[in-house]
Amino acid sequence: EFTAIGAKMPTGIIFYGPPGTGKTFLAKAIAGEAGVPFFHKSGSDFVELFVGKGAKTVRDLFSEARKKAPCIIFIDEIDAVGKKRSANASGNDEREQTLNEFLNQLDGFENNEGILVISATNRLETLDEALIRPGRFGKHISIPRPKNAKERLNILNIHAKDKFISKDVLEYTADITRGFSGADLENLLNESALQQKMHNESEITLDLIDKAYFKI
Repeated sequence: EFTAIGAKMPTGIIFYGPPGTGKTFLAKAIAGEAGVPFFHKSGSDFVELFVGKGAKTVRDLFSEARKKAPCIIFIDEIDAVGKKRSANASGNDEREQTLNEFLNQLDGFENNEGILVISATNRLETLDEALIRPGRFGKHISIPRPKNAKERLNILNIHAKDKFISKDVLEYTADITRGFSGADLENLLNESALQQKMHNESEITLDLIDKAYFKI
């Protein structure tokens, strides 16, 4: 529908924000709801000892994605390979060759090829400008920590599905966890479940939440 009116779909999207906010989960959810194959790589997968190996890994990934299109490629911790290049860097530097191959592959997409590349980073400001310009990873979406108790409660409800815990206790937990990320909330509930077992309680209580909170 977009290409029919002359609009160009984004080639790449960057999720950025603090660690543990669910950037990887969101990318998987997008692929799941779209019903398309999901390729998951970490930036460190492309960092190789031998010159040219990282670039070949990039080519292989995009070649496989083209066979399975439409699909989503997700690259976690892209700053491992996409950091800003210095003026005195060698042209034979392995990381720079790998980054150049990324840029070439992104430039080689057709408008209707059906491949969306999503990447995640905790440090958007460290990425090379050639990587995050429009036409490549031109769309930047902030994934922050939950802003209020309601958002924290929504996250807690997901992680509480297999635990014995009342709604009141979850609401209390959401109130006391200002500044917690999604991963922090998951960790708190897990620690509370461990405390439940150690104290032989039938469910996670307010007191066990407090014990877990102060422990972590």
